[in-house]
Amino acid sequence: MIGYCGLDCQKCGAFIATQKNDDALRAQVAEEWARLYNAPIKPEHINCTGCKAPGVKTYYCDQLCEIRKCARPKSIATCAACADYPCPRLDELHKAAPEAKTNLDALRKK
Repeated sequence: MIGYCGLDCQKCGAFIATQKNDDALRAQVAEEWARLYNAPIKPEHINCTGCKAPGVKTYYCDQLCEIRKCARPKSIATCAACADYPCPRLDELHKAAPEAKTNLDALRKK
């Protein structure tokens, strides 16, 4: 469940809340993300089945994520499989979430 960017979807609060159908966790994640991103995120926005899995996605992942928009049409498993890896689209995310870069680097070595 590694997303295109290297984040582990199974560790994401939105994914966990969706899998467990946990409204209390949805509220907690919405509050945290609203504060973090200074955006009007509500508990009902916290539903996601994973970046590459069929089903519902958070609005950001579905509509705004430039990494996902780039990777999907290339039919690659993750950005690690891209000829342009590493690329500037990943820089900001990997500064905030270095574990995502670690995941992609490990996949790249395989």
